[in-house]
Amino acid sequence: MPRAIAGVLVECDPSIKAILVKIDAEHHHDFIIQEIDDEHLLIQSDKHEALKQLLRDALKDTVREAEDSSESD
Repeated sequence: MPRAIAGVLVECDPSIKAILVKIDAEHHHDFIIQEIDDEHLLIQSDKHEALKQLLRDALKDTVREAEDSSESD
């Protein structure tokens, strides 16, 4: 019998989507229900906030690395 899963449609640019897909893979595919296209994902609604926090952490690390490398020029 089919089972329904509540989801949230997320629109983002392809670079952010790539980060979200990587986070999902690192967490045993717990977040993404379906990749719609290059800019849309369907995320499990009960895990949406946790994924947002993981994305913030990933972006914080990425921005720091970019800032550190630009200072050495």
